[in-house]
Formats: sequence, C-alpha cells, structure tokens
Amino acid sequence: MDNDDLDVTKGCEIIVALSDKKSDLRLNSIEHKPYIIEGEKEVVELYAGSGVGVVTKEGLKPPKGYPAINPKPLSALNDLFYNIYKDEQKLYCTVSVTNGEEIAKQTANAKVGVLGGISILGKTGFVKPVSSSAYIDSVQTEIEFAVKNGYSTLYFTLGNSAFEQAKKQADETAVIEIGNFIYDSIKIANELKVKEVIFLCGIGKMAKVYQGFKNTHNRFGVIDFNKLQQDIKDELNYEVDIESTLTVKGISQQLEKVNLLEDFYTMIDKKANTTIKEWFKNSKVKALILEQKDILGW
Repeated sequence: MDNDDLDVTKGCEIIVALSDKKSDLRLNSIEHKPYIIEGEKEVVELYAGSGVGVVTKEGLKPPKGYPAINPKPLSALNDLFYNIYKDEQKLYCTVSVTNGEEIAKQTANAKVGVLGGISILGKTGFVKPVSSSAYIDSVQTEIEFAVKNGYSTLYFTLGNSAFEQAKKQADETAVIEIGNFIYDSIKIANELKVKEVIFLCGIGKMAKVYQGFKNTHNRFGVIDFNKLQQDIKDELNYEVDIESTLTVKGISQQLEKVNLLEDFYTMIDKKANTTIKEWFKNSKVKALILEQKDILGW
C-alpha cells in the first residue's frame, strides 16, 4: 500500500525470497546472524537481503549483529510462516529492497549504525494516509538511540544550516533533524525523559512555532502577518509595513534598518519558548533562533 508520507522509502520495492538452500539467496555482504522463526514444524532462518541494513551498534530495537527489521514486521513474517508452512523442513529467507543501499544514503541509518541498506520499520502493520508516520518513526529511532547511548542533551534542528551549526557543539549522534515535526518530536523526547533539548531553527520557522504551529510545513498554514505586525507594535513599539512584504525576511530587513533586529529575534524566541511550554508544561526544551548573534555563547 502507498500513501503520501514524506519519506525516501515511499514507493520502494520490497522482496521476500525463500529457498531450501541458503546459497540461492542474495544476502547483505555484512556478516550477520539470522532471526530464527519456528513454526509448527518448519524452521526459517531470516537474513538481511540486498538493500536491507544490518545493525552494527547497540541501542536500536533490532539487536546488534542482526537484520534491521523492527519487531512488528518481524512478527508479521513469523505469523505468515506459521500459518502457511506445515511441512517439516528448514528454510532460508531474505527481505530485500531494490536500490535500498542507495536509498539508505538519504537517511540517518549510518549514523545509528545500520549499514548496507534501509531499515524495515513499522509499529502497527497499517499505513495511514497523510500520517507521515515513517518520518516520525525515524526521528523516534534516533532519539531512542541517542538516549540509550548516554546523551543527556539533544539538538533538534530544522534545515541544513541549523544541523551544521549544532554539529559544531555536539557529537552528530545527539543532533537530530526533525523535519517540520516540532510537536511530535518534543512529545517523543518528553516521553523518553530526555534531560535537555536545544531546538534550533531559522527565524521564519520559529515565527510559526510562536504562532502555535505544531507542524511548520506550508500545508498546515501560513504565518498570520497581521498578528505578527501587532505583536511587534506592542513589544517593540514599531509598526512594520506588511503591505510591502509578507515574509519574515522582509520584516527582518525593515527592523534591521531601525536597529530592532536583535530585539525582534529575542521577541520571537521568547514567544516560541512560551508556546512550547503551553504544549508541554514540564518540557526541557529551549528554542533558539539560528540567526541570533549570540546563541548560548556559540
């Protein structure tokens, strides 16, 4: 089944192959152990095929040294074999993904120790339209991995510039690109009891957060510039011209000319942090604007 998830694995081809001879199958070249699936009579050794990764580090749901197949899809395969095969025999199986090794280069797999292909994820066995669940699952995997590996401060970033800036302050394992999923990512961090989260993004996205956008993708709405204009007037005692521009960058340029740019950043940053506190009262998140001159002394 297909959907409109914002994920690089959308539409990829998954192949499950079975044989009574292991030599007939094309395995991931990285040495790994198989999952052992036992039915009523048969025994199936399940390997990572071409394009499916192998777990090489601790901290993920699949154990180190095994195929990167999460418990839910693994359980589904187990049920399939148990219900179909009744003969007393030993079988060998691979799960493969066409071009999976290339697709994996667009994911965080190598960062968390999944090599040679993508992961087979899933929590329920069902695909929900417009759920973007695949991306959120990936973010959760990175957060869980960082926590299990002892990182107490995590950096949530939006965009390449924020990601590169955060990498100057922390090990890459602790830096997580959360896409537009602000609320969902913070919720996961809270549930996993992350001690501290530094959320870093540009002024445009941060303006959306202050206005209450839980997801900053354009399909969820645009900034209310009348509200922004009024807030600037109330907080900074200056009225910006929104007739000439309906972009945060354009407003920033106006405020820079009257030496109010840093005050503007401070205002948006403060309001964004207030919004996050309204979402999660006990949140340990500190939101920071990338363009600010002094970000925690960076």
